[in-house]
Amino acid sequence: MRLFGTDGIRGEVGVDLTPELAFRIGNILGNVLDIQEVLVAKDTRATSDTLEDALSSGLSSAGVSVLKCGVLPTPSLALLTKVMKTAGVVISASHNPPQYNGIKVFLKGYKMNEGKEGEIEKLYEKGFLKYVDFSRIGRVKSYESAQDVYIGFILHMFEGLDLKDFEIALDVANGSTVTTAPEVFERLGAKVKVYNDEPDGFNINVGCGSTNPEFLKSVKRKGEIGVTFDGDGDRCIMLDENGEIVHGDKILGILSRYLLDTGRMKKKLVVGTVLTNTGLEVFLENMGVKLLRTKVGDKNVLEGMLREGSILGGERSGHVIILDRSTTGDGLITSLEVLSSIVYYRKNLSELSLMIEDYPQVSVNVRVKNKEIASRKEVRDIIKEYEEKGFRVVVRPSGTEPVIRIMVEGKESKAIKDVAGRIAEVIENLKGEGD
Repeated sequence: MRLFGTDGIRGEVGVDLTPELAFRIGNILGNVLDIQEVLVAKDTRATSDTLEDALSSGLSSAGVSVLKCGVLPTPSLALLTKVMKTAGVVISASHNPPQYNGIKVFLKGYKMNEGKEGEIEKLYEKGFLKYVDFSRIGRVKSYESAQDVYIGFILHMFEGLDLKDFEIALDVANGSTVTTAPEVFERLGAKVKVYNDEPDGFNINVGCGSTNPEFLKSVKRKGEIGVTFDGDGDRCIMLDENGEIVHGDKILGILSRYLLDTGRMKKKLVVGTVLTNTGLEVFLENMGVKLLRTKVGDKNVLEGMLREGSILGGERSGHVIILDRSTTGDGLITSLEVLSSIVYYRKNLSELSLMIEDYPQVSVNVRVKNKEIASRKEVRDIIKEYEEKGFRVVVRPSGTEPVIRIMVEGKESKAIKDVAGRIAEVIENLKGEGD
């Protein structure tokens, strides 16, 4: 059984993610982690409350006390666990639709490694449950100041940044950054207009946020800089003053130059993934900076950064890790670093973004029951065929959804769409043979 994907446990609530599963995971965590207290946070999904209560009960039944932080972005909890030298769990499905939810575990700032995940999966398969004596039961308490503590950290981190000349259009995706981002931007002096800040439990990520930056593009005024987050705040996609989208690859390019010029990038290496645009790679090479590609997933990016001593890494999706700021992707930190670069260079975001060429790239998803189709010979053969013709092709099973993702990059938009469609057709035909 595979519980953990590329970003914790993820599933459709009531189908493959249930309160019972959350309780059992909490009990196992309480027994295998050498801790006395765990921070627990959640996003704004209607199902987060039930899963939070079940997980907290599981932890306390194993003798671990719980500090409930309420609605808080995932990176907020990561930072708190680092500072407090403890563990934390976030109930969130990040950028996924409202019917999904998930469980992410952090240990002293970092997401739990695959070795520990494997240990938990084995215990779960065996039906492990172990309760402490009533005299050692964990207590569940409210940690209402968690939000203020995180905001304080961010304001201290960027205490020299003055945003009084900036107008910010902010899309919080009806998600957890509703509790942090608007206040931070306002306290740094920006004029802020906030969109999608009325979560009802069912509208998180729906037609908004970093997965749908077109919404903010349609409503923001010329001259405003757009900032969009996903449901749990670890991603950030921006829009320049003219409304053009500035995705994660562009952000990595801007921040690479900024960190290099300000002396923060000690090693000239940026970590991306197999999906990172070639245009960014060329831009980095011209600055004498190398791009290291890893498998998709911020966990893989972070692993590469720590192994190679890189300060900066991320994905086109807006997952950006800046290691002298935080141990994980933090959309708020990412946006503030980009704004800092605008102040530093005294240039518009559009000017900075245009420095990085963007090669035509297209992505297609094919829904499947059996994601192993991605490794079939027929798929490998067609990938090789188009790679030999000069296209860059990545076909991979999603780590969070029942889909196979196809990415094709090349010189012409029409050609890459045709190639992606042909590969998708091959996969659809294989589904017909017994998905």
